Amino acid sequence: MSTLTTNAEAYINPVIGTNATNSDGDITTLCKQGRIKEALHILLVIDERGVSPNSSIYTPLLQCCVNLKALAEGKLVHAHIIETGFIPDVYLETKLMILYAKCRSVVDGRRVLDGMPKRNVVSWTAMIAAYAKQGFEEEAWSLYCEMQLTGCQPDEFTFASILPSCANMASLQQGKKVHEDINRSGFQSNVFVGSALIDMYVKCGSLEDARKVFDEMPVRNVVSWTNMVSGYVQRGFVSEALVLFDTMPERDLVSWNVMVAGYAQCGQAGAALDLFQKMPVKDAISWNAMLAAYAQNGHLEEAFGFFQKMQERNVVSWNTMIAAYARHNQGEEALKLFKRMKGTSIQPDQFTVVSILHACSNLTDLEHGKEIHEEIIRNGFQCNVLIGCSLIDMYAKCGCVEDASKVFDKMPERNLQVSNVLIAGYIRNGYIDEAMKLFQEMHNPNVESCNAMIAGYVHNGFFDEALKMYQQMKLTGVKPDTVSIISVLPACANLSALQHGKMVHKDIIKTGFMSNVFVGSALVDMYAKCGNIKDACEVFDELYLRDVVSWSAMIVGYAINGYGKEAIQLFERMRELNVRPNHVTFVGVLAACCYAGLVEDGWSYFKCMSRDYDITPLVEHYCCMVDLLCRVGHLDEALDFIHTMPIKPDAAVWGSLLAGCRNHNNLKLGECVAEYLFEADAKNPAHYVLLSNIYAAAGMWDNTGNVRQLMKNKKVKKMPGCSWIEIKNKVYAFVVGDKSHPHMQQIYEKLESLSGQMKEAGYVPNRNAVLRDVEDEQKEHILCHHSEKLAIAFGLLNIPPEIPIRIVKNLRVCDDCHSAIKFISKIVAREFIVRDANRFHHFREGQCSCGDYW
Repeated sequence: MSTLTTNAEAYINPVIGTNATNSDGDITTLCKQGRIKEALHILLVIDERGVSPNSSIYTPLLQCCVNLKALAEGKLVHAHIIETGFIPDVYLETKLMILYAKCRSVVDGRRVLDGMPKRNVVSWTAMIAAYAKQGFEEEAWSLYCEMQLTGCQPDEFTFASILPSCANMASLQQGKKVHEDINRSGFQSNVFVGSALIDMYVKCGSLEDARKVFDEMPVRNVVSWTNMVSGYVQRGFVSEALVLFDTMPERDLVSWNVMVAGYAQCGQAGAALDLFQKMPVKDAISWNAMLAAYAQNGHLEEAFGFFQKMQERNVVSWNTMIAAYARHNQGEEALKLFKRMKGTSIQPDQFTVVSILHACSNLTDLEHGKEIHEEIIRNGFQCNVLIGCSLIDMYAKCGCVEDASKVFDKMPERNLQVSNVLIAGYIRNGYIDEAMKLFQEMHNPNVESCNAMIAGYVHNGFFDEALKMYQQMKLTGVKPDTVSIISVLPACANLSALQHGKMVHKDIIKTGFMSNVFVGSALVDMYAKCGNIKDACEVFDELYLRDVVSWSAMIVGYAINGYGKEAIQLFERMRELNVRPNHVTFVGVLAACCYAGLVEDGWSYFKCMSRDYDITPLVEHYCCMVDLLCRVGHLDEALDFIHTMPIKPDAAVWGSLLAGCRNHNNLKLGECVAEYLFEADAKNPAHYVLLSNIYAAAGMWDNTGNVRQLMKNKKVKKMPGCSWIEIKNKVYAFVVGDKSHPHMQQIYEKLESLSGQMKEAGYVPNRNAVLRDVEDEQKEHILCHHSEKLAIAFGLLNIPPEIPIRIVKNLRVCDDCHSAIKFISKIVAREFIVRDANRFHHFREGQCSCGDYW
């Protein structure tokens, strides 16, 4: 007896013991009864007697192994075939392949195929099906092509096996090639092939081709109908799906479930419930589909009530409910339900863990997050990519960047998705250098990687780097998507980089993203924040769809550019069209009233927020009202308003009052407000500067010096002023007294020339704008070299006369620069659009759109 047979006997005998069937037993009978080990024992007995086995013995043994998915026993039979020197026929070898395929051992199956001297269509199809079912789509396609090269023609089973691979790869080109083969082979009328074709076209996004196949089918079964209904549902055409569903000659449980899921997907929970109640038979999928109809659309109370009524709940039921709570920021409820789930016999799976980690992330609940991490390790889930991503995200959102990095380092498989999550985590916590390092280490970063970097740069104020990243992704062949566009436009806006913004606008038109309401809204916002209200209006008017974000962007755009009345008119038009405003809309409306000095309108709109729209005013709305009252000099009323606020006023509200004191030279109130701010917002240099301005305007230089000393004592540093200007698609930055620019000599010469012309026109330098205790001559020198003046001089040297000069300043424009730019606009007959930390200033013919209040 051979070693192999001895090993087999050692494997089998302990199982059957003394009850082994004698050698005269019938292998076929035992195999039909599923008694594979006893059947194998007879094979050993036959082997000992020197009887040569044949196909009639091996075939039932292999079939039994296939039925039981008994890989180990199947391998013993295969080994026996090899040792005995028996040469199997194509039927037996195909049976071996089917065994390996059923047991998910495609490598062994392929080895059998490659060793076959003769292969028929069944052999090829069995291996193609094995690859397809186990997700090896490319291997399945390669084998399908190889099969045809050998001259073996596919049959209906081959086509039904390869089409799912084309669908899973979303390869419409390959799917159409198979369709051509089907037509040539004459199987186009086969109902199973037709059903597979419909499914392929649906999953490849070609609903039109799917419907054409469906309409041309001479015979349709319930699968054909269901596949077509499912296609409409997946694309969101629920009404078309319902028409087809209603005309189905017969419906099975799958058909009903598809329609219920379709309504759920489109947010029509009521229609889903009506259909659910009409179902003649329901299974777990039906109940879960109805649960999803409530849960996915935010009807959490109804979802939980339905969940409670479910007689049987599987892991999908629990996951649906937990995920709904996590997704709708009810993390505590998700954690409670997860705890309850663990008290049942249902074991959490990877999707449960991902949802509960999402809940921990939203709650920044590090304690529970770490507990889940420990459970993940105990259950052996730590190698799962989805769970790894969720762990990284949870630690990053809890501020534990080192822990997030450790999870990343320990993951055996790290794909682009994992790297993208860690990049986002780094960026969220301000680790820009680490994010950039990881990005540079990535092989072929995808659009999500680039988007994460662009959004991160914008979030952390690195707007120029965001623009460079956007250009880099295009140069490397990564096509921007809607997220790229929405992420980069704020960078253009913050730098007032209008030319860059226009280039992005061209990309939007080329890619067809203009129909996306979020892209359109971001484009309106960009043009408005670049001071180009004309183009902002044109984009807004051309939007195919407008939601509250679009309207709000345009209203805010009008407001910040000084077009208060236009902003209010647009708001009234919005109301006439029954578009419900939100918090942001009212910030824009109140800001418009503020900039236009419309006190009565401001009060009216402030009151209508809660009265007409049930919107509770936030601190931003109160801040706008304080600004408005201060603008018209009603400082005492503004103070009373602050004292009656139902929410605690923050530093921004008190800062607005302090700015009002500065503009109206109210020394006494200004000192009181500043004293409070020096405690509540001690590190903000703007408050100290405003009080210094109040003292300087009153000629109280000793007090100004005291404020400077206080800043030193508290280690408060005034942020250096910086101004940006875009020329020929390049953004240039200037700081006060800048000497780093290669054309600085020409810039200073231009300023000297302008200074002389301005003084002749009546300009007097406002030395009070210099808070340092230096001689008047030195003060004038400092004023002349402020960053916005340097940027304007550079613009005058390089920008054609017909084009407005756009400047962005990171701080509030000082009184002297504001006065100087008015004079310059009249002297050179140019328009200057300056955006400072507070608002836009449109300078024309010696006037500013702010009315000298900012």
